[in-house]
Amino acid sequence: MTHNERLAKDWTAYLKIERALSPNTVVSYGSDVSAFLGHADMEAEDIGADVIVDYISSRKGISKRSLSRLLSALRSFFGYLVMEGMIKENPCDGIDYPKLGRYLPAVLSVEEVNAIISSVPTDTWNGLRDRAILEVLYGCGLRVSEAASLNISDIFFKESFLRVKGKGDKERIVPMGEMAMTAIRNYLERRPGPAGKAYEDRLFLNKDGKSLSRVSVFKMVKHQAMAAGVNKEISPHTFRHSFATHLIENGADLRAVQDMLGHESILTTEIYTHIDSASWQNTVLAHHPRK
Repeated sequence: MTHNERLAKDWTAYLKIERALSPNTVVSYGSDVSAFLGHADMEAEDIGADVIVDYISSRKGISKRSLSRLLSALRSFFGYLVMEGMIKENPCDGIDYPKLGRYLPAVLSVEEVNAIISSVPTDTWNGLRDRAILEVLYGCGLRVSEAASLNISDIFFKESFLRVKGKGDKERIVPMGEMAMTAIRNYLERRPGPAGKAYEDRLFLNKDGKSLSRVSVFKMVKHQAMAAGVNKEISPHTFRHSFATHLIENGADLRAVQDMLGHESILTTEIYTHIDSASWQNTVLAHHPRK
């Protein structure tokens, strides 16, 4: 293991254990920094702002959002070296983040959501499972990782809520509607036997009786969108975006939506008010007498 590889490994362990960042964030940051250190081809302690700027400038064809994440990863890595006393200053401190436009995620209409969920056949156990997954993605606004890691013990039918472990292992309670509860009950009646003790409590299982992967959920969502004739570019996260947007369109309190989605900042939740505004703006402009 090279000197830089050891530093990167120690830093990612710090992110995971002390900063309690999500596994996906740690992997993404680690990948970005490893690629940079390989390109720089010098000891991390000798890297200056000029090397970082040159590398960022060479990253043609990637989005401003990806560049912003890259700079965040590098800033965190060199900040760790400062904290450990290996360097005196963070070479990223004088580098500005690329200006990002406000990101408006893709949103399904209520009719499109219903069409996709209704397209799932419910005459097999895995069809019942997929129907239940779509119901919790949309009806409870879960992230795909949250849905895939749900346990049976997280479902409280009598109280009509489920317990979710979100980013940074933070738990939250999410209300569960009748349609989601019915879909989960129907699936549990046909749920296959688990492959072993480790999977006894896991709600959504694959054909081998083990935990269902996020990739499998992605593929299922794409397949059902096609089956329903919905031609938008969507992912499991689209159901979460659509859920939040529909709540706000129907007058839900922004703070309540923030709590339900598990957003750390209200600013993240506010994006859905802009989606509603964008929809309203498009309607006005489409019918404007001076268009």
